[in-house]
Amino acid sequence: MRFFKMHGLGNDFVLFDGRALENTDWNALAVKVCNRHTGVGADGALILLNSAAADVRMRIFNADGSEAEMCGNGIRAFARYAFENGVVRGTEFTVETGAGVMKPRIILKNGCVDGVRVDMGEPKIESKDVPVKVDGRAIDRTLTAEDRTFPFSSVRVGVPHTMVFVDPLIESDVPKYGPLIEHDPLFPERTNVDFVQVLSSDRIKMRTWERGCGCTLACGTGACAAAVACALGGRTGRKVAVELARGTLLIEWSEADNHVYMTGPAENVFSGVWND
Repeated sequence: MRFFKMHGLGNDFVLFDGRALENTDWNALAVKVCNRHTGVGADGALILLNSAAADVRMRIFNADGSEAEMCGNGIRAFARYAFENGVVRGTEFTVETGAGVMKPRIILKNGCVDGVRVDMGEPKIESKDVPVKVDGRAIDRTLTAEDRTFPFSSVRVGVPHTMVFVDPLIESDVPKYGPLIEHDPLFPERTNVDFVQVLSSDRIKMRTWERGCGCTLACGTGACAAAVACALGGRTGRKVAVELARGTLLIEWSEADNHVYMTGPAENVFSGVWND
C-alpha cells in the first residue's frame, strides 16, 4: 500500500488512499504504521475514501488505534493531498468527517499550495454536547489534577477539548497533568487537553495533550476550541493567532454565521510503500 507522510505544524500523519482497499483493518494498521520505532511514525493515520455526502471522505485514527471524529491539522494535510492529486476539482470542496461535512479552501501562491483555510462549522458549547458533567456551560470552571487546581473551559470543535488556563505555560506540565485531566470522570468520552496562556487580546500560546495520542506539536481543533473558549471568557476577541510549538494558526470565530475558520499550512514530507 502506498502511503504519504504529511504534517501540519509538526502534527504528523500517514495518509492512505483507501478507495480501493476494502476490508482493511484501519485501527490495527494505524497502530503499526504510527509507531515511531517499527513503523513510519506519526500522530495519526488519515484514510481517504469515497463519500455519498461530500466530495470525499476522511477517516482519522489516532496512534493508539482509536478513531477520532475530526482533526484540524489532519484535514489541512488531507485537503492538500486531495487537491494536488486530482481527487477533487477546484480549490474549494467538501470533506465528510465523523464530525460532519467540513469545507476546506486551498490557498495558492504563484500556483503552489501556500496554506489551507477550513470552515470547521459551529462549535458546541453546551456541556451536554462536549460532553462534560457540569450544569450549563463548562466555561470558567475549576478542576483539580493531583496537586494543582486549574481554571478550565470545555468546548467541542469536532472532538471534545478542555482548555486549562496557565501563566506561564510550562512545557513539562503537559505530559504531567494532561493524562490526568484526559481521564477525569468529568469527561465521559475523555477529552483533549489544551494548556493555554493568553498573551494579548488577539494572541494566545497553546500546547496540547491529545486524547489517544499524547503530546503533539500542534492541534488544529484545539486551536479552534481555545479561541472560542477565550472569546466566551472575555480573554480575547473572536480573531486570534494561536502560537504552537512549530508555528501559528489563525482562528476566526465568525459573528456572521457562528462558524469557526482555521487557516494554516500543510506540508508534504515523503511517500513510500507499506509492505505489511
